[in-house]
Formats: sequence, C-alpha cells, structure tokens
Amino acid sequence: MHIADVQDVIQTAIGGMNVTYTVEGLERYPVNLRYPRDMRDNLNELKRTLISAPTGAQIPLSQLADLSLKRGAPVIKTENSRPNAWVYIDIKSDDIGGYVEKARQLIDEKVSLPPGYTLSWSGQFEYMQRAAERLKLVIPLTLLLIFLLLYLNFRNIRSPLIVMLSIPFASIGGLWLLYWLGFNFSVAVAVGFIALAGVAAEIGVLVLTFIDQKIDEVRKQNPQQQLTKEAIWQAVFSGSAERVRPVAMTAIAITAGLLPILWSHGTGSDVMQRIAAPMVGGMISVTVLALFVLPLIYGLVLQFIEHRK
Repeated sequence: MHIADVQDVIQTAIGGMNVTYTVEGLERYPVNLRYPRDMRDNLNELKRTLISAPTGAQIPLSQLADLSLKRGAPVIKTENSRPNAWVYIDIKSDDIGGYVEKARQLIDEKVSLPPGYTLSWSGQFEYMQRAAERLKLVIPLTLLLIFLLLYLNFRNIRSPLIVMLSIPFASIGGLWLLYWLGFNFSVAVAVGFIALAGVAAEIGVLVLTFIDQKIDEVRKQNPQQQLTKEAIWQAVFSGSAERVRPVAMTAIAITAGLLPILWSHGTGSDVMQRIAAPMVGGMISVTVLALFVLPLIYGLVLQFIEHRK
C-alpha cells in the first residue's frame, strides 16, 4: 500500500474534501464530503475507518497507523499589541443595530470589567451605523431640495408647505406595510421612503396646480369681487375631480410595477423588497390624501386668505 492512499482517506473522511460545486443563480457553493460529526469525534470509530488495498481488501486504519488525541498548541490572538478574544454571535432577527444596543446596555448593567480589560463591538452593524450617519445628512437635504423646487413652481410659501404635508401622510401607509411584513428600518427602507417622498410631492403638485387653475378662472370671471366661500369650494371640488384619473393612474402604475419586486424570492430580493415596501404602502395612503385630505386643507387655507383681504 502507498502512504498517499492512506492520507487521502484521512483527508477526505476527517478533514473533508470539496468534490464538486453547486450553481444557484450567479452564486457557486462548494460541496464538501466527509464523515458525520459523530464518527469524526469518536476515536474508536476513526480506528475502524476502512482503507482499500490494491488487492481489494478493506483494512482498518488502526492496523496502518497509531491514532491518539492530543491538545494542539495554544494560539494567542492580539490586536493593537494587546491579547484579545472574540465572541461570535449569530442572531435570527435582522435588526442587528437594535440587538447590539440592547446587548451593550445589558452588559454595562450586569458585567463589571477588571482593570486593563476593554470591550468593543464589531460586525455588520457598523455598516448600518455609517449609513445612518450619511442618511442624517441626505434626508434633510432631500426634503430641502423638494421644498425649493416646489417654491420655484408655486412662487409662494403656503403651497409648498401644504404639498410637504403629503410626505408624512404617505409615510403612514409605508410604515403600516413595513410593520405588517415584519421589516425593520434599514438603509434600503430609507431609500424607499426617499423615493416615496418625491412621488408624494409630485402628486400633491398635480392636485394643487389644477385647483389654482380653477381659482384663477373664477377670479377672471369676477375680477373686482372677493371670492365667496361657495366659489372657493366649487373650484376646489372641480379641480380635485379632474385629477382623480391621473392620480389613480399614477398610483396604480407604480404599485403594479413594484408588486412583482415585493413578491420576488430570488437573489437580492431581500434588499429590493425593503425598497419597494414603503412605496407600495405609501401609494395607498398618498392617493387617499391627494384626493380627499389635501384639497380640504388647501380649500380652508384659500378661504382664510381670501377673508383676510
């Protein structure tokens, strides 16, 4: 017999060997073959491992080698010139940042570190922390940019402020759908809400623009007279009614385009679902807002301004 034959069996049975690869989409995973853990952890079972001889005979490994258990050399890990030890944690929840905060608080309350010892946390949650710091700058800038564009469109302050009300109303539907699907807040969810804010502002502009057009038509009919309460509300109802179809078409088109993403289960679907969920839920609430709540608020504001003249 050759020593290489014996070593090949030991390598495959105990250490394991990659025999092939499985392809799943764009990902490749190795298939490793070795004995079950119960056999690898039992010295007597390992002694009975059979080695095929050139003659076809099956020879137990104990007849070819001396097997014994020995403790290996200790390994001291260091970082920043200090010995360290790692504790790896796998959690079932996807709220990594929330888990780390709770764990930190609990350890601070229950564990007293001796002098010279330090405790630090590292892992995937650090990516989320860095992204959260960027979002603290990106989200206010996004809202400011939306307000600036609205001001350039309406040339007054009241209309942009009313349109901006559509953003928190749209967020209500997104938050409810996130709660129903069990999604935690993440960078992908924040991106979905940013996109939802732009769509909500667009629909608000669509409704208010046509209401303003109806108000201007009423003013041209009686340029010397003050607008009455009935004339204001008639213009509000007329302008809102003409925008039912465009608003509904916008909401249905966006929702229909995102539903396949929300139901997908392929590679990257976990991220795309969290981007799509706020927009799908938000489109429901923003549609109700644009057709019922927003015209009502704008009508009250126009009535108040007209009576102050």
